[in-house]
Formats: sequence, C-alpha cells, structure tokens
Amino acid sequence: MRTLLAFALCLCWLPAFAQDAIERRMTPEQFKAAGLDKLSADELAHLNAWLNGTIEAETSKAAVQAKKKVEDDNRGFFNFGSAEPVLSRIDGEFRGFAQGRRYALANGQQWRQVDAATLAGVRLTAPDVRITPGMVGNAWYMSIAGYNTRAKVERVK
Repeated sequence: MRTLLAFALCLCWLPAFAQDAIERRMTPEQFKAAGLDKLSADELAHLNAWLNGTIEAETSKAAVQAKKKVEDDNRGFFNFGSAEPVLSRIDGEFRGFAQGRRYALANGQQWRQVDAATLAGVRLTAPDVRITPGMVGNAWYMSIAGYNTRAKVERVK
C-alpha cells in the first residue's frame, strides 16, 4: 500500500516539475555556472522543450514500471484483470495436494489450498507450478508441471 501511495504522489508531482523552465528550477548562480546564461532565447526554449519531453517520457516509463511492480507484488491478493499465470517453483518438497496445506514458492509467495483436491502419493523436489486466475472473482488455481489435477488456492503471503 505504501508503494501505491508513493507512486500516486510521484505521478502528481512530476508533471508539474516537468513544465517548469530550467531557468526557474535553478538558482541564478547554478544557471550561470552551467553556462546556460550564454544561450539565446531560442536555444533556451529548445533546451526546455527537450528537457520537458525527456522528463515526460521518463515519467511515463516509470509509471508503467511502478504499476507493473504493484500488480506483480499483489497478484493473488487482488485481481487486476490479467489472465497471466503466476509461474514459479515449490520451494522444497511437494507432497501432493491436501486441503489447508501451505505451499511456499521460490518467488517468495505463499499460497494455501482451500478446496479438497488431492494428488496423493506424489513427492517431488522443487517442481514447476502454475497458478492461474479463475474466470470469476478472485479465485486462483495451482497446478504442478506434469499433472492434470489442480487445486484452488489463496495467497497468504
């Protein structure tokens, strides 16, 4: 939540900063020390246009990256409308599906099985897992590579 708040504050503040001319962002001493006082009005206007375009492009790129990070970090807790699965591995040994069992993934996420699906007699070390969002609500389903059985899970960490 803190990341989301910081992201929102950056989006509000950066466009205002980008529209301000460089001569107003610097002190007169900094402006002169950088040699910018030697530019003509036309050259200074071109510099400001270039700086504003660069800042806007970088701000847009940063906003996209921040949004993706927030969505990736919170996948499973919230559904952001993406059908992309969570792909990882079980961190350690997988001993089949059982209701209430917790599954720690190599990506740091932890999921708990909430249905009665079973996959008895299976023992695997660090198998690949695929957790896909359901069609309705915030339902998620885990499957293990090489097996057709899938279990309904919820993210707990």
